[in-house]
Amino acid sequence: MVTQVVGVLLGEPVGLSSCFECNRGRGQDSDILSGSGHLAWNEACRRVSAGVPEGTQGSGGLGLDDGTHSPVSDAVALRVRSGILEQTGATAAVLQSDTMDHYRTFHMLERLLHAPPKLLHQLIFQIPPSRQALLIERYYAFDEAFVREVLGKKLSKGTKKDLDDISTKTGITLKSCRRQFDNFKRVFKVVEEMRGSLVDNIQQHFLLSDRLARDYAAIVFFANNRFETGKKKLQYLSFGDFAFCAELMIQNWTLGAVDSQVDDMDVDLDKEFLQDLKELKVLVADKDLLDLHKSLVCTALRGKLGVFSEMEANFKNLSRGLVNVAAKLTHNKDVRDLFVDLVEKFVEPCRSDHWPLNDVRLFLNQYSASVHSLDGFRHPTLWDRYMGTLRGCLLRLYHD
Repeated sequence: MVTQVVGVLLGEPVGLSSCFECNRGRGQDSDILSGSGHLAWNEACRRVSAGVPEGTQGSGGLGLDDGTHSPVSDAVALRVRSGILEQTGATAAVLQSDTMDHYRTFHMLERLLHAPPKLLHQLIFQIPPSRQALLIERYYAFDEAFVREVLGKKLSKGTKKDLDDISTKTGITLKSCRRQFDNFKRVFKVVEEMRGSLVDNIQQHFLLSDRLARDYAAIVFFANNRFETGKKKLQYLSFGDFAFCAELMIQNWTLGAVDSQVDDMDVDLDKEFLQDLKELKVLVADKDLLDLHKSLVCTALRGKLGVFSEMEANFKNLSRGLVNVAAKLTHNKDVRDLFVDLVEKFVEPCRSDHWPLNDVRLFLNQYSASVHSLDGFRHPTLWDRYMGTLRGCLLRLYHD
């Protein structure tokens, strides 16, 4: 199969590419060797562009031996098992030569993939635009198991030294881990100092699809703010959970959320906003406000929650937890521990009382809205900016 050659070329475990091929609906592709054993340039490029996510950096290109297997030999063996020799009548030597052509082609293409706009403007390879887009998308695709291991960590040499362990833990080839890590680092370095929308900057400079660009924006945002994601109590959360929260924070808590002309607008949290969050402390420090807030929420939700008695008994603890998280975000360590705190202060207590998700939603909606009825509270806009994002994050984090 087409993707089998490129899959091994990119560092993919033997046999995995056919699964991706079925999932992507490309099962109709098949290998057709030319009589001379060499693919025309267009065909070679087409085949490379049909590759799958698991990949490698150039260090593994052109069949260099990694100490246990020759990548070219692995690719040839996989193609033989697919029945290519019987289908085409080609010899083993022709298959070997054809496979090497794939490696040489990809080795040359890979340099262009480090700066995708160059791929569009080069004249060496005649690749249709749709295939160029597919090739770029596949090269920058990543495995969720891998990104969960590095999400929030500094994209530095120190983290890169851990890739051997990550490869062993996840079962993803070391070559693939290196490619994915280097892609994350490359995107981060290009966009971290840019003005403007983080997603737009990534799309402009790397030509990624909207969805993949948004995923990379989340990775850059987490790497810049160093959010903790590796603690045991956070292991149940997926990359998608964190990416969802990152998008909300980028939209509402960054400098760019209030001023589209500032530097690093989507990468850095708005420090002034974080400082102002200390003003929310009055909601739990002032006993009268706390009691009134509880009364308003309980009155509105009586008869609507299956866990009403649990909510009523734990209201003050839950409120203190949510407000104290806000008040502590002036310190870098507490910013890094944001998700740990949200799980500890809200998700786990509600989960232990068996709150259904809909009850959590009803509570958070009413908890947020009721503050506007507190006569002594003077920061409703600040509260909405904080709770609007936090409510969305908590609903996403609340699952088994």
